[in-house]
Amino acid sequence: MTTLSVPDMSCGHCKASIEAALSPIAERVEVDLAARKVRVEGAPPEALLKALDAIGFPATVLD
Repeated sequence: MTTLSVPDMSCGHCKASIEAALSPIAERVEVDLAARKVRVEGAPPEALLKALDAIGFPATVLD
């Protein structure tokens, strides 16, 4: 599982947008809005970062 830091994520709409962007390319997406982290399973980190960047949420890989 890959954990991403998404510092610009701040509301429910952000959460929904991120889930919508990652769900088609990942097996599982878990968004922790309070911690501003996303855990994703089943997709390479590079693809995740590219998908988030495309919707205006730059992210970094934590693990």
